[in-house]
Formats: sequence, structure tokens, C-alpha cells
Amino acid sequence: MSLLGPAEIRILADKLNIRPTKKLGQNFVIDAGTVRRIVRTAGLSSDDVVIEVGPGLGSLTLALLPEVRGVVAVEIDPVLAAQLPLTVAEHAPEFVDRLTVVHADALRVLPEDLPEGGPTALVANLPYNVSVPVVLHLLQTLPSLRNVLVMVQAEVADRLAAAPGSKVYGVPSVKAAWYADVRRAGPVGRSVFWPVPNVDSGLVSMVRREPPATRATREEVFAVVDAAFAQRRKTLRAALASWAGTAAAAERALRAAGIDPSARGEQLTVEDFARIAEHRDVESPA
Repeated sequence: MSLLGPAEIRILADKLNIRPTKKLGQNFVIDAGTVRRIVRTAGLSSDDVVIEVGPGLGSLTLALLPEVRGVVAVEIDPVLAAQLPLTVAEHAPEFVDRLTVVHADALRVLPEDLPEGGPTALVANLPYNVSVPVVLHLLQTLPSLRNVLVMVQAEVADRLAAAPGSKVYGVPSVKAAWYADVRRAGPVGRSVFWPVPNVDSGLVSMVRREPPATRATREEVFAVVDAAFAQRRKTLRAALASWAGTAAAAERALRAAGIDPSARGEQLTVEDFARIAEHRDVESPA
């Protein structure tokens, strides 16, 4: 089996008349060492079924196939989706049966669109413009996912992995923490991409865990999170006023949850937000 080098990737792109587009957030990885590093960092086993979003010209796909039971490649571009099996047949014919290509928008993929049993890991160089929504959508809709390793814009990696109290802690941090333990897994230089982006990238690792024990639903907790960070400079009493109905109702919910009404959203854990959601309709004391 051979991985794609920079020259081969450009030749293939020319053959297909493909030019990476900002609209689809495409930056193709052209460095074989980087794709090997991604696969190594993902810690995959031979029993894993990987879902790869945005496989592009197949660099990462070729590195994944020998290591796992199967790769489900979700590609929105019809030309790239049609080419990927041909690329694998040429460069890794012994693994062609491990590849399933799904021509679809990853933001709309559901379990029934994928092979039976569901993927166990998400490993991908995600399109920059939809990276957070894609990760959260797949964690929500694919309970079979246990591990995630994604390459995203460095700033997004910081936000996903941020802890309470950090300047970049926000909605992506809390929502990712609902599903998983999240950490930065290393930087990625600009030169490994074609075209070279004007931002740095980073790897983010996630290991699925149970969500916080709470009577509130995920939707109810996420509604509190969205409200809390919609106006970051405001205290939670003020920021949650519209969510609770009034500022006084927000204060009652916060106090019932054991949260200081003068605190701000960036100070709270996902468990704190879950407790607030549970107390939305706390009655005013007589």
C-alpha cells in the first residue's frame, strides 16, 4: 500500500478538475507524515469502524484502512465521493472491501445512512467552516461513537478543549463536555495542507463518557448554555432573564442550583448548567 504524496495529490486534483474551495472549507492534507501521526494519535484498534468526514482526495483514508475493520467516508462533493473508491483500489487494493463511501452532508447524516452497527471512532480533517457543528451532531446522533480525533482550526481546538475560567471557554466547550472528556492532542503546521491556510491547526481528542446525571434533557441544558453565553459580559442573573422569563426567576433558579447569580457563564461547568436547567421553574418563596 502507498500513501499519496504532494505531487500525486496535485496530479489527481488536476485530473478531476478539483480546486479546494472556501465554501466547503477544503484544505487537503498533502503530508504523509501528518496522516500517519493522526492515525497513531487516534489509538485505533483492528475492531474499530471509523467515520471520516470530508476525506477529500483520500490521504487520511489510505492511512486508516490498514489499521481498522472499516472506514465510512462521508463526502459532500460528488466528484470526490465517486473518485475515492478508485483511489483506494489503485493504492490499497487489498483494503478496498473495508471502505464504504457515503455521499452526504455530514451535518445531516443519521444512523440509518451508515452501515449497520455504527462507527466506533471519528477521525477526520474537518472542514474549518463546520467543524464544531459536525462534531456535536455526530456525537449526538451516533451513540456508537466512543472516540474522536479531529484536526480543526487551532482557535477551534482551544475552544473545544477549554476549561471553565478560560478566556476561550464557551458554548463549544460546554457542549463538547456534555458528551466527552476533551483535550488538545497537539499542533499541526500550515505547510502540511494544500492550499496552505492562513491559520494554524490543531488536533482534538475526545473520549465519550456519560453525560451529567440530571433530570433535565440535553436540549434543556443546552438552552441554558446558549443563553448564558449570548451575552458574555452580563451576570448570569441578567443573561438568563429571557430564558427564565424574568431576571428574578433567573435568580431563583440560580440560587436553587447553588450558583451565585452574579457569576458569569465562563465560570460554570457542564454539571452546573445541568443543575440550573433542573430549576427553571422554581417557585418564588411565599
